[in-house]
Amino acid sequence: MPEKLLLHVRDALVTFGKKPLFENMEFSILEGDKIALIGKNGAGKTTLMNLITGHRQLDDGERWQLEGTVIGYLQQDIPQKKGQTLREFVQEHVRAGDEHAAVDYRIDAVLHPLDLDPEWVMDNLSGGQLRRAALARALVEDPDILLLDEPTNHLDLDIIEWLENYLKGFRGAVVCVSHDRAFLSNMSDKVFWLDRGRCRICPEGFAGFEDWQTMMIEQESRELKNRQKWLEMEEEWAARGVPARRKRNQKRLETMKAERSRLRADVSSYRRMVAKIEVEEQDVELGSKIISEFTKVYKSFGEKKILDSFSLRILRGDRIGVLGRNGSGKSTFLKLLVNELTPDAGTIKRARDLQMSYFDQQRKELRNDWSLWRTLLPNGGDYIDVMGKTRHVCGYLKDFLFDPGDALSAVGILSGGQKNRLLLARILANPGNLLILDEPTNDLDMETLDMLEEVLSAYKGTLIVVSHDRDFLDQTVSKIIAFEGDGKIDMCVGGYSDYLEMKTNAQAAQKKEEKKEKAKVAESAPKTPSKKLTFKLQHELDNLPAKIAGYEAEITDLTVKLQDSNFYMQDKDGFAQTNRYLERAKKNLAASLARWVELEDMTQ
Repeated sequence: MPEKLLLHVRDALVTFGKKPLFENMEFSILEGDKIALIGKNGAGKTTLMNLITGHRQLDDGERWQLEGTVIGYLQQDIPQKKGQTLREFVQEHVRAGDEHAAVDYRIDAVLHPLDLDPEWVMDNLSGGQLRRAALARALVEDPDILLLDEPTNHLDLDIIEWLENYLKGFRGAVVCVSHDRAFLSNMSDKVFWLDRGRCRICPEGFAGFEDWQTMMIEQESRELKNRQKWLEMEEEWAARGVPARRKRNQKRLETMKAERSRLRADVSSYRRMVAKIEVEEQDVELGSKIISEFTKVYKSFGEKKILDSFSLRILRGDRIGVLGRNGSGKSTFLKLLVNELTPDAGTIKRARDLQMSYFDQQRKELRNDWSLWRTLLPNGGDYIDVMGKTRHVCGYLKDFLFDPGDALSAVGILSGGQKNRLLLARILANPGNLLILDEPTNDLDMETLDMLEEVLSAYKGTLIVVSHDRDFLDQTVSKIIAFEGDGKIDMCVGGYSDYLEMKTNAQAAQKKEEKKEKAKVAESAPKTPSKKLTFKLQHELDNLPAKIAGYEAEITDLTVKLQDSNFYMQDKDGFAQTNRYLERAKKNLAASLARWVELEDMTQ
């Protein structure tokens, strides 16, 4: 059975200023589509999102939307009302016809895994909490088309994995912009690629996009070569002709000239599209073998423990990825490392010749009123020192996919991804022997991510990366430091995949030990007949531990089943029945525990 068509755009023209952003664009969104929206910074991803919602009108063309279709949008800016609770904020856009019980379930099912308390006041939330609150509202709204703009920003890895599973079972269509390759690979079954004013549609998910994209680029290259060959033949014909022939074939000559102009523009466009940012291999001045050493370091804020007798030696050339939930201690660790904070106890030593560069995800070093030129050359001049080599600032900006004509434009007009790219250009010119990157992948396009991975692979200094991007960590680091909270820190040799395998094995071992302990408890239950108990009562007492363990296991299984965000959507009756089973199991457990206590008292 074909999927229901929810939205269709045809022959779309969208202009930005006087320039066309999209021409003759066409795309459709079907019910159940899971779409990854891909394109370079400035290609029009946000504009396309606004076209889908209807907030941006077409300059020409048609936009059709199925009547009654609800469109939800997770945006970067989050509106707030003073004194509003998180639950009230999340409930604002819920459909009027939804049952109250169903809405309450959806709210609880989303807020809990996002680590949000429904009674929190919106005014008091941090930036990361506000971002998660906006995501919760978009999911609870349960729209027919859900638009997600960088949903993984400020999310911890376990929450990202939960979100992937949630979206896989989401009944509606999803259109997602993200720099997180692993996330897009796991959630998408189709790709919209914004390429030079067109929306090119890959019929499979992001996991197969790069192979498909390569095939499209090679096909376009062959077509350009064929057009070039045809043009050369036409020019040769024109050169051999006589004036009379030229008059008789004026139309053919005009066609040739027009094709020459179009081909020149298409070749230039193609070259810009396939261009990669190239940064010369970096020679780093290396110093002592030990970059920094933490020895039994303690750090806490009030009752919140961050580091507890933490020891770590960072060596020259180490490539370390830092993971952890928000508030677990990642930022504190970095501030201690760069001497912005002092430990409560313990010592931190740093190499004397430390030359550090720090990419701050808040982009505090950028000033919106400065130009791109001044940002790279704050003291003036036309040339920038790039790893000991002199480069003209316009040429260096071009390396990072900026138009040299925009060199004097203000930083404030740049998108988030362009600002990140500019800050990277500034830092990577002279990164020193210690490079710290705090969430560098946020808002970057795929081309810049590829460039960044290549540059970091050639970097010879010590690298520390804080990121939630699993694929990026796998490509760039060889050690993992995972902040688990309450002073607990795990370390692993390898990338994120190796850390995940280590964690999975540890959890399996822990469950195995817990089962053994339960078995020991059951075996050690009183079996000696009591004089005060009859044979029947003693038999009941002997079997109660196993009975209690059975009820506990049943409660655990039912709870896990109910926590599946797809369960209610797919089987409302089954969900209600499972809820009844859970309540019955809890009552049976309480009764069994009370009976156990009662019989034990009789033996005293």
